[in-house]
Amino acid sequence: METTQAMGEGLTFEKVWAALMETRERQEATDRQMKETGRIVKENAQQMKETDKWVGELTNRFGEVVEHMIVPNLVAKFRELGFEFEQSNRGKVIKSVKHNISTEVDAFLENGDKVMAVETKTKVKTGDIDDHIERMEKLRRYADLHDDKRKYLGAIAGVVFGDVEKTYALKKGFYVIEPSGDTFNITEPTGSYHPHEW
Repeated sequence: METTQAMGEGLTFEKVWAALMETRERQEATDRQMKETGRIVKENAQQMKETDKWVGELTNRFGEVVEHMIVPNLVAKFRELGFEFEQSNRGKVIKSVKHNISTEVDAFLENGDKVMAVETKTKVKTGDIDDHIERMEKLRRYADLHDDKRKYLGAIAGVVFGDVEKTYALKKGFYVIEPSGDTFNITEPTGSYHPHEW
């Protein structure tokens, strides 16, 4: 009787012990749930990483398909616009470690007077156009280092071209290459836009 009164009104050692055991069980259950949640989060992160990798590979493959569809016919299509390119190279790498120049061109058409550097994209964004401007500047610097006096022109090919991106590319002086039925069309910058020569 004295022990019960000493522990407080209505509290017995058994009740306190039972409450402690219940708290312990709840804590263990919470720990198990947290471990399980951690495992699921880790699995989801891995799945997202794998999905991102797969999407990246798919986008690259799709870009390669675009390149393979368009590049072989570029010489003939540009001939319709009055260009006579004698050579066509795919995936041309330009590099000078000494002068800090490094870039790759998806399609490189050339003759004795002109070079047409073509960048291919699945869906063209304005950032891609800005990147191609930088690429053209590198090509010009590289050409100057090798006393190449030819005029360098640029073009951007894409399966999807929004109106904003197309106008931006033309404004920057690029030829725009986009699908049309079973083939593709080349839009020349005309009117207030002129082909930019690097």
